[in-house]
Amino acid sequence: MAPRGVDTVVRATIDPAAGAVLSFGLAGAPSELLGDTAHRLVPATDRDAAELIRSIRAAPVLFGWRGSAPVDTAALEELLLRVSRLVDDHPEVVAIALEPVVVATQGLTVLGASVRLSPPPARTDLGPRRLSNY
Repeated sequence: MAPRGVDTVVRATIDPAAGAVLSFGLAGAPSELLGDTAHRLVPATDRDAAELIRSIRAAPVLFGWRGSAPVDTAALEELLLRVSRLVDDHPEVVAIALEPVVVATQGLTVLGASVRLSPPPARTDLGPRRLSNY
């Protein structure tokens, strides 16, 4: 059995315009209905992973909202970095979804996973991708 914790979702997909995109949010209908999901381009850095977790509107739930125990965000950051690395190192992985990922006070448990493989899409650029603020 998985320990009690906060249910989250980690995804990575290939966007035709931007390349590989890493996504994070809480699991469940309220987050899906409100579109409370954050995205970063792959490859993600440790700073990207930390910002990804903190950028969703429901992030306080992860850090001890209303007296609850904070969850192991370091383990969650590590998982995000590993998914990013997997997608970056293996272009045949065109989609990955880990749902739910139960993040407890110590550690996390992935309860569901799906991976979609296909021939790698053609890349016309050779450098790293970044989102721009302009």
